[in-house]
Amino acid sequence: MLWSIAAGPLVNVLLVPALTMGLVLGRAAGLAQSMPDGFALLRQVCFINYALLIFNMLPIYPLDGGQILRSLLCFPLGRARSLMVASIIGFIGVAALILLAIVTRSYWTGIMAVFILLNCWGGLMQARALTKAGRIPRRSGFACPVCSEAPPVGQLWGCGKCRTRFDTFETGGVCPNCGAAYGVTTCPSCGSSRPIQEWSGVRETAG
Repeated sequence: MLWSIAAGPLVNVLLVPALTMGLVLGRAAGLAQSMPDGFALLRQVCFINYALLIFNMLPIYPLDGGQILRSLLCFPLGRARSLMVASIIGFIGVAALILLAIVTRSYWTGIMAVFILLNCWGGLMQARALTKAGRIPRRSGFACPVCSEAPPVGQLWGCGKCRTRFDTFETGGVCPNCGAAYGVTTCPSCGSSRPIQEWSGVRETAG
């Protein structure tokens, strides 16, 4: 997970030495005089890459830096608390962006601040939901194929036909009201959907 999050900033990091070397060699070769437009373009690309790298690495959720911070905090704090901390730090970053937008009178910075604010609010709500779900008893004998979390016990899954709430692991993926069968189960922890056969363990009834 951490590797997939860091893939975006990694591209910018790899481009830094290549673009910087091209800028230095171009200046040494006199491209600034012989090809001023091409050299100016290279300089702008180099500047944009630096700006994107610095911006993406800011520890503001949901930017890449905030995602990396959340992943690192997940080990000592757990998924819910790490997301909550990252979201709160994101709110601080939003306040700084709003101040910057006012000072510079930049509509784009303001729009970006609103976008980050909405994502931070969504992350905070998700963290609260994860904290609440963490207090629910877990069903032994099963584990999510993606996040390895044991599913919670309770009527947390809904039938798409009759809207009945039921425990899919207790009924084997069959709605007890209308008999509709669901071969794919959604994990309440990570949100991934996988066939119920892929959940490890032997079916057990919570006692």
